[in-house]
Amino acid sequence: MPSGFTLGAHFEGLIKQQVNSGRYASTSEVVCHSLRPLEEQEAMRQARLDALRSEVESGVRSGPGIPADRVFTKARQRITDIAAEHLED
Repeated sequence: MPSGFTLGAHFEGLIKQQVNSGRYASTSEVVCHSLRPLEEQEAMRQARLDALRSEVESGVRSGPGIPADRVFTKARQRITDIAAEHLED
């Protein structure tokens, strides 16, 4: 990867300002420090993506799903049964 690149006047000025302030010893130090949060953000994004893929794979391996209408019908029946039990008490 080439070490020469153009950032534009705004960012070049910002980097120069940081070096001139004494906070950083060199342009490379400013750029490396600035890229660390991006690197961490990308690692977190990749971890979330890997976890999501794992969950999807687990769901696929678990077999076919149950149609929502069947689930809701059973849930409604269960609620009706529970309500009837409480009315009998």
